Amino acid sequence: MEPRIHFTKASTGAYNAMLGLGKYLEHCGLEPRLLDLIKLRVSQINGCAYCIDMHWKDLRSAGETEQRLYGLDAWRESPYYTDRERAALAWAEAVTLVNVDHVPDEVFEQASKQFSEKELVDLTLGVVTINGWNRLSISFRVTPGTCQPAGAGQRKAA
Repeated sequence: MEPRIHFTKASTGAYNAMLGLGKYLEHCGLEPRLLDLIKLRVSQINGCAYCIDMHWKDLRSAGETEQRLYGLDAWRESPYYTDRERAALAWAEAVTLVNVDHVPDEVFEQASKQFSEKELVDLTLGVVTINGWNRLSISFRVTPGTCQPAGAGQRKAA
């Protein structure tokens, strides 16, 4: 598949705005691996090959196990995720699929037990941001497979 538009060059303002969201998220206080985990899960839901490739590599580079990555799309049935991760994954799925059931109260209650109000807003912004990156990458057919993992202390925006 050939890229349709190189959106990072076609609209540097839009690209920089998205990077700004990522910069905020880097310093918001949420665990980077947790954010990468939700980015990977949301990208799986949306079918964004570029972002799946990126976040899989970033998580592996950060020391994430293959077992947890392979089991991510079946996290509810897998015993190797913490309660905080489960709450984040449920929240990320519900926010991503907001048209399905408008983020049920029970998902909010589960997330509220694991995250402060600020953390929950920041987690939601993380979900919103990766959904935005997914839509840009899918719409303009960004080529997967070229991304390299972020180095130590160097995080990626998407």
